[in-house]
Amino acid sequence: MKFKFPGIKILDRYIIRKFLGTYVFAIALIIVIVVIFDAVEKIDDFIELKAPLKDIAMRYYLNFIPYFINQFSGLFTFIAVIFFTSKLAYQTEIIAILSSGVSFRRLMWPYFVSATIITLLALGLNLFIIPKANERRIEFETEYLKKGRRMQRYDMHIYRQISPGTVAYIRGFRGGENNNASYLAIEQYEDNKFVGALEAANPVFDPETRCWSAPRYITREFVGEKEVFEAHQALDTLINLEATELGRVEELIKTMNLFELNDFIAQQKEKGSDMIATFLVERTQRFSYPISTFILTLIGVSLSSRKVRGGTGLHIGIGITLCFSYILIAKFAEEFAKNGVLPPVLSVWLPNIFYAMIAVYLYKKAPK
Repeated sequence: MKFKFPGIKILDRYIIRKFLGTYVFAIALIIVIVVIFDAVEKIDDFIELKAPLKDIAMRYYLNFIPYFINQFSGLFTFIAVIFFTSKLAYQTEIIAILSSGVSFRRLMWPYFVSATIITLLALGLNLFIIPKANERRIEFETEYLKKGRRMQRYDMHIYRQISPGTVAYIRGFRGGENNNASYLAIEQYEDNKFVGALEAANPVFDPETRCWSAPRYITREFVGEKEVFEAHQALDTLINLEATELGRVEELIKTMNLFELNDFIAQQKEKGSDMIATFLVERTQRFSYPISTFILTLIGVSLSSRKVRGGTGLHIGIGITLCFSYILIAKFAEEFAKNGVLPPVLSVWLPNIFYAMIAVYLYKKAPK
């Protein structure tokens, strides 16, 4: 069957205006409420730590809003669709449209145009804007919020695989200008057996040369059944490990845009990192959540285009239940992926696949 571009008619413009208008209004309303409550909660910290008003507005809330929009975009898309489509149904506008010869599939066209606009916005936020916004927001929280100051950027005990069979263990890394730690060990393994190590106290990382230096170090090596220790002076070694990789990696990847994340994943694959699943989950989610806009839109229209007892409230209740169950299943799938129960890409897309089947079923049951 040849596809014919339907164009944008008066009815399409009407639905698009209603859809996007309701969506923007709902998002704007909840943002105002959340910002007010957040400001009230943090006002003592702002005053005590002397946060400039300009920084509060531009560095914190301006970077907080895109993150919030992205987190709840799917939910508010759903609510917007159900709210105004239910009104159309109860004012018998849906019946009039279908009676005039417009098919239900044709009626979906302006909804999917609107969903495309929201999806493109979400993709832009997810892939490029939010990562940098997160970075600036975290910097502000570290500087002007007590909770942010108390939050440790580095674990006390850090393990990182720097190549297959080579693991770095760093204790007490403090970062900052000095980039120093209390202990460094570079351990070698063959067939999962420990064969040797380099150990140093009070090492310092130089970000320009990417070298670790220490006044003294020792090497341990197994010769047959015997372990041999040797003491050395002035360590200056280059290892494939950046200081940025020593932070909490799950938070670090949230501050990377798509290109930086792709480079980071490729680098970690070369090192044989055991956290590849976590990185793939983060990257896949940046695409899967925006795409869910189409699925939630189809479910919303199919549910709310029929008159039922209980009115708009019943539609919204069913819709919110479905939406929150989607979020819950997505969180479970995320943990399955990180724990290796399912392949990361399949696990992240699983909620979309499952709810796409629900959407198709509801679409077939919708009034035609």
